[in-house]
Amino acid sequence: MVTARLLIIAAVVLLLSSLAIVYSKYYSRLIFINIQKQEKTLDQYEVEWGQMRLELTMLEEQNRLELVAKEELKLVMPLREKIIYIKP
Repeated sequence: MVTARLLIIAAVVLLLSSLAIVYSKYYSRLIFINIQKQEKTLDQYEVEWGQMRLELTMLEEQNRLELVAKEELKLVMPLREKIIYIKP
């Protein structure tokens, strides 16, 4: 009788521990999937950041060229009516 109770208790403990292992594995996979999504988002942000830095560098370069043209070379922008557009 005592051994039957111990056997039932051991079976219940075994069942609960196996359910806890399954839940733990499921939860760890959910966390891993979430980490993968966050890393993908981070990669996208890093690409966007690089593109923005490149664009900023290009804009700074254009501004620098304009300043050099105005200050050192004493160039001025022609009037609109003096600009001739050539079609390719």
